[in-house]
Formats: sequence, structure tokens, C-alpha cells
Amino acid sequence: MTFETHSVAQTQALGAALARQLQPDDVLLMLGDMGAGKSEFTRGLARGLGVTGYVTSPTFTIMQLHDSGRLPLYHFDWYRLNDVEELYELSMDEYLHAGGVAVVEWPSRAEEAIPETYLEVALEPTGDDSRRITLTPMGGFRELDWKGLTL
Repeated sequence: MTFETHSVAQTQALGAALARQLQPDDVLLMLGDMGAGKSEFTRGLARGLGVTGYVTSPTFTIMQLHDSGRLPLYHFDWYRLNDVEELYELSMDEYLHAGGVAVVEWPSRAEEAIPETYLEVALEPTGDDSRRITLTPMGGFRELDWKGLTL
């Protein structure tokens, strides 16, 4: 399903609406270039889960844990990984199945760690603050209530 957002607030609102449907052990793979809106979407997702505090991209820490919401949010940024072994050495792959919601930016950096079932979130800028956001369930990811994701 594809959505069009026309502001940062709408991108965050779509993330928040999706968060209300997420369940323990859900994995979201965020696809898009730098500046595509991955972090803004994740901020909305965090708010929809009830996470308090500011959510930043974990570019230098690889993962940030936000555990103040309905479900823990494990926010990964695999951009700086040298290879998948680094992820395994840090035992961060275990968070993909730790009872929370895992959001992974730059999943192509450690494809071997990607679970079989996930929701692909592809973001594409279409203007200054406008985005085309496509949500694609993969590998048996359950059906979502698409009507519940209206802006």
C-alpha cells in the first residue's frame, strides 16, 4: 500500500497510525536514501507506541532502545556496520526477536540478519517535505488494517 505525505507532521502521523497495529517481535525494514524521511517516520512510530523523550537516528551507536512505550522500540541503523559479523559480535541480532518492535535503517548492510517475516517501509522524497511511503508485508507478515492508516 502506498501513501503520500506532504509534511514532516504527516510522515510522523503515518508512523504513529502504523504503530497502533504493531505487535511484539514485528520487524520493520526502512528503505530510502539519506534524507528520505526514515528517522521522521520512526519518530512518529515511537510516539504511536507511547515512547517518551526524543528519538534520534542511532547512526553512531548502531542501536537505541526506547522502552517507555506500549512495546519496546529497538531502533537500528546498520549504515556503519562493516559486515554482519559485527552485529552478531555485539549480540544485537537478538533484539530482532526480543518482544518489541525492531526498526532497521540500512538493512542491506547486514542482509543475513534480516528475519524471514518483516514489513518493508520504502520512503521516497517527492518534494521538499513530501514523501511517497510504500508499506509491503514480506514473508507472511500479517495483514494490516489499511483503512486505519489514513492520514
